[in-house]
Amino acid sequence: MNTPRFDELIHAPTRLSLVAFLAATGWADFKVLRDSIGLSDSALSKQLTTLEDAGYIEIRKTFVGKRPRTSARLTTNGRTALDRHALALQEIITGAGSSMLPANPTTQQP
Repeated sequence: MNTPRFDELIHAPTRLSLVAFLAATGWADFKVLRDSIGLSDSALSKQLTTLEDAGYIEIRKTFVGKRPRTSARLTTNGRTALDRHALALQEIITGAGSSMLPANPTTQQP
């Protein structure tokens, strides 16, 4: 079982989106990631490098004909970090208790 641990690196919205996407897909092509997350090529490249440097993703560069193709996937360490981060977020939300629940419209007064 994973121990909850807030991860500042994953918590950034763009990186969280990338890691979550990769957790659901396995290997993903650069173009698919770019279009799914809505980033420019340079912004995606920077975020992928940050995640790769942390050991959270693996990047594979190949050629299709003469065209380079870059793809990425979540590593075991990346999956563990994401799972632990999600558990930490759940603990934070659970700790907030009923204040996180939507108000009951029948009990609201005008």
